[in-house]
Amino acid sequence: MSPVSSHVSHGQSPLRTVQVLGGGSTGSSAHVRSLAAGLVARGVRVTVCAPAEADRAYGFTDVGAQHVHVPRSSDPVSVAALRTVCADADLVHAHGLHASFRAALALGGRDTPLVVTWHNHAHAEGARAHLLRLLERRVVKAATVVLGTTSGLVDRARRRGARDARLAAVAVPPPAAGYEHPDRPHSKVRAELGVIERPLLLAVASLDPDRGHELLLDAARAWRLLDPAPLLLVAGEGPLRAPLQRRIEEEGLPVRLLGRREDVGELLAAADVALLPRSWEARPVLAQEALHARVPLVAVRTGGIPELVGDAAELVPDQDAEALADAVVRLLGDPERREALREMGAQQAGTWPTEDETVAQVLSVYDELTRPRPLA
Repeated sequence: MSPVSSHVSHGQSPLRTVQVLGGGSTGSSAHVRSLAAGLVARGVRVTVCAPAEADRAYGFTDVGAQHVHVPRSSDPVSVAALRTVCADADLVHAHGLHASFRAALALGGRDTPLVVTWHNHAHAEGARAHLLRLLERRVVKAATVVLGTTSGLVDRARRRGARDARLAAVAVPPPAAGYEHPDRPHSKVRAELGVIERPLLLAVASLDPDRGHELLLDAARAWRLLDPAPLLLVAGEGPLRAPLQRRIEEEGLPVRLLGRREDVGELLAAADVALLPRSWEARPVLAQEALHARVPLVAVRTGGIPELVGDAAELVPDQDAEALADAVVRLLGDPERREALREMGAQQAGTWPTEDETVAQVLSVYDELTRPRPLA
């Protein structure tokens, strides 16, 4: 992080903020960690309210924030715990729809400013869609400012009745040295995986419903006809592992489930193509990491992905296995197109806000909403 000045002025106490995170998507959790680090570096007191597993995974305390375990539930006990933490906050910042709802309940009409960031394009059908609209209206009514990570989310907040909705893109830290590990070059990583000559595809997502894994397996039926057949690696763990593995074995699909991995960066750098088959996140971490790492990306055209990647990725319709398979086959057979996507990806990533710019923008909102705080 570049040098920054302290946010504590003479005669003022430090700004006290509470960041509220629910289960947290990868993108929102990574953003809260980055935001916490930047705020602490500027002299702001930060308390992150999130499930204990989120702190273990993202290390909020490692960057100087205080962590308080608050379950993702909206039951009275969880809301009461959150109310206690927020009691002496100058400002509360909630990330995601459900975390924002809990924060609104916890504040319960207090005049503490509430900033809400919407990271994802929430999707529901039927009766759930009606409940989703009610929840969104409740949240934007309570929020002092709503920050949307895409223009579509800003428009959505305004349609739901937000008093003040603004565009605020979030940054994901760029990879160090293109993910190249000094002791494990790409060729060695591929050798360890048993993938020397054949193309390597990579998807990263928890093995949960609605993450596109069945779609990937449908598409893999077409890839296995290539010579050599590409190998699809799926990094992530979850409840669908057994049925997915069973289908892979029964259909003889060139797919390997890797489970949870700590070396996703190295896997990505070794891959020929990255795949994002399903996502409602506004700024999916894998999409950002792929472009930063100059890895061609095939992604679904949903949520904020088109706005995020521009022309620097191959985009396919949602839930269209044939289109996904065709895009991958075309890319693997067209080295010039892959090279063009690498260059365009690096250029697109260069247009995204840096972590410092993201923190500075958020802090300007905080300054706008809080008054000078005299020393006690």
